[in-house]
Amino acid sequence: MELSYWEYKDWLSDVDFTIIGSGITGLNCALRLKERFPGSKVVILERGSLPQGASTKNAGFACFGSISEILDDLQRHSEQEVTELVQKRYSGIEMLRRTLGDEAIGYHNFGGHELFPASDKLLYEQCRESMGQVNELLTPVFRGPAFTETANVFGFRKVGDNYITHTYEGQIDTGKMMRSLLYKVQAAGVLILNAINVESFEGLPGRVEVKTNQFHFSTGHLLVATNGFASRWFPEELRPARAQVLITKPIADLKIRGTFHLDKGYYYFRDIDGRILLGGGRNLDFKGEETSEFGQTAIIQEKLETLLTETILPGISYEIDRRWSGIMGVGPKKSPVVRQVSERIYCGVRLGGMGIAIGSLVGAELADLVPA
Repeated sequence: MELSYWEYKDWLSDVDFTIIGSGITGLNCALRLKERFPGSKVVILERGSLPQGASTKNAGFACFGSISEILDDLQRHSEQEVTELVQKRYSGIEMLRRTLGDEAIGYHNFGGHELFPASDKLLYEQCRESMGQVNELLTPVFRGPAFTETANVFGFRKVGDNYITHTYEGQIDTGKMMRSLLYKVQAAGVLILNAINVESFEGLPGRVEVKTNQFHFSTGHLLVATNGFASRWFPEELRPARAQVLITKPIADLKIRGTFHLDKGYYYFRDIDGRILLGGGRNLDFKGEETSEFGQTAIIQEKLETLLTETILPGISYEIDRRWSGIMGVGPKKSPVVRQVSERIYCGVRLGGMGIAIGSLVGAELADLVPA
């Protein structure tokens, strides 16, 4: 790409901070940088025409973790680590709501329900018996009992008669959220350059040299906020994980309301605009879904449609309107990686499928790594 004098002077010269990724983490990082350094020049490089990865590809769950997920985390982490993890999710959602407002993100607190297969009564009993312990553990976060038992009022089939409901969970409109966040960041004077793929970067004395598929330039500091796509730079700390999603066309008189998890959270669905949005199935092919390539596979899409027909919408006709996928960043631990890589390079990645909940917080923490 040939750059004119004007293009280089206004967009790519005297750049103080460059952020890779215009998702929820990168945009919140930009806002905090402009807050800390009001006169600075902040540029965001985005590989897609729209934010790629997971920020505009997710299911819109304002999620703190289902009961089975919390219990599974307690097998791998200390009670303090689990509490801190849930606190980050709660604080991140509150930060997002303060930053943009509930109307701008389409936020609704309808609760999050975990469904248990009728064939797996043991898991349900284990979760039910542990509710008191988990509620007590998380009281410092929610200031009250988070989990309660509720009846299967929506008529789902092949699941138990009761759900275990997280009363504080909610849902958002991902498109509205990201559009509102983009407006706010641009109003703060941040430059966002789309369709720019960063190929490499190198820290040099006093600057970072950045090479993209379109041009080369220098920046004072570089902040990586590309989550799963950052696995090519930090392979020991995270790996990509694809999540496949579909949505139905509007369904007349749809009664379902809220967010739902099934099969230890490997499947998740919700209502939106009179439709059912359903995703998951990564457990059917963990190795195949460990990819940064977008796309769908027959084995997962067929399973999602089977769940729609037999469990979620039994006896109700529906049509699939759209299918897509998103790329998450996961790793050996669920805690995000927010660290200084070298003198002028930083990263905030590995959001573990909880980008909506913790993306705002991780973005701010990433910006705060830069010394004053």
